[in-house]
Amino acid sequence: MSSKQAKLSKWPGCAAAVWGVVFAIPSFVWATGSTFGAQSTVSPSLVKLAQDRVPWFVAVLVLTGLLKVFGAVVGVSLTQPRGRWLSRVAVFCGGGAAILLTWHGGLFVVQGVLVKTAALVVESTELVNWYLYLWGPWFLAGGLAFAAAVGQYVRHRADRRTLTRYGAVGALGALALSVAGVATGIG
Repeated sequence: MSSKQAKLSKWPGCAAAVWGVVFAIPSFVWATGSTFGAQSTVSPSLVKLAQDRVPWFVAVLVLTGLLKVFGAVVGVSLTQPRGRWLSRVAVFCGGGAAILLTWHGGLFVVQGVLVKTAALVVESTELVNWYLYLWGPWFLAGGLAFAAAVGQYVRHRADRRTLTRYGAVGALGALALSVAGVATGIG
């Protein structure tokens, strides 16, 4: 290990890990049927699904909570040099998370700005502030944390070209899935 690899800063990966754990908590809480924190910040139709403990929605909440915990594990994985296989997986997943979260948060912010400036009209504007000032920036912060963690990790590796390709494939794959989800009305 070179001295350059030894200087890998841990804060970006730790920030991504903390972001993942903090963001997982509401998913698990809402999966129990509690709507603490959701009543005024999330779409009423989603709150109703959580309150009614609709089985498929509870499963979605648990799955998203587990994915967020997995994101925390990826963040931790990006805090120190790993073996070749684990490095590639961590950079692939971290690159995907960076783009997915940044794209998602950016959509919330752009839509909120468009609604606030009356360039876009929506039926209900009661949640616009929450998505513009809370959820959008929260997703952006997560995306930037993962981007910084991946960048920091790759920068200090001897195999940075290979890792950069893995990160790019993860990022492009996540972007393609997200764009397809938005285009089909799923995401």
